[in-house]
Amino acid sequence: MNGTLNKVILIGHLGDEVKMHYFEGGNCIGRFPLATNEIYINKQTNEKIASTEWHNLVVRNKAAEICEKYLSKGDKIYVEGRIKSRQWQTDEGVTKYTTEIQVTEFTFLTTKKDIDGGKQGSSVDVKTANFDSNSTAEDNIQY
Repeated sequence: MNGTLNKVILIGHLGDEVKMHYFEGGNCIGRFPLATNEIYINKQTNEKIASTEWHNLVVRNKAAEICEKYLSKGDKIYVEGRIKSRQWQTDEGVTKYTTEIQVTEFTFLTTKKDIDGGKQGSSVDVKTANFDSNSTAEDNIQY
């Protein structure tokens, strides 16, 4: 295989609300943390150990607006995307680094709106979306 692959698949819970950032020209991004959990038994002590890993997710444009509208802290979501590392300079001249998941596809698994409404499954019209750079967001929304 000559090519390479940068693909991430995560299922987890939102650690906070989606934070939106708007730019000139109408583009926007949404950012939110996603928690994934691992639970295992320590064989020596028979103790149950829970470990949480936090991931910084970034969604763009229409996908960001959909996530902001339907997702809340604690909601469970399936995401696919790419790992992207970046760096920047603070106002004090300090170089900062971060690693993010650039989301390309997502599926809402549970939302607070579903639970509060007493429904299992999704009552949200827009549940699954694939946001590929070769097509428009509206073309990729699956109902």
